[in-house]
Amino acid sequence: MRIRLLINVMATIVAGLSACQTMTPEERRAADEQRCLSYGFRRGTDGFATCLQRIDLDRRAELRAQSAEMMQSMAWDLNGPYIYRDRWRYHH
Repeated sequence: MRIRLLINVMATIVAGLSACQTMTPEERRAADEQRCLSYGFRRGTDGFATCLQRIDLDRRAELRAQSAEMMQSMAWDLNGPYIYRDRWRYHH
């Protein structure tokens, strides 16, 4: 049962990673630039650079949150509740 669950989780990870690759880095950059332009920033300004940086930081934070959620789900499914750092741990 655990092996089947682990295989399903790994398949989900692979599918999620392949979905991220549907947009090339150039396409992503162009979309980010369009987004900043739609906010009223002009290319070559500090505000435009800050806008691009914040979009990138937001994207990275979202990926970290998704990863943490997935790891928490895997830990729960395999061993019951498990919260890391300064939280309670439950082990069999």
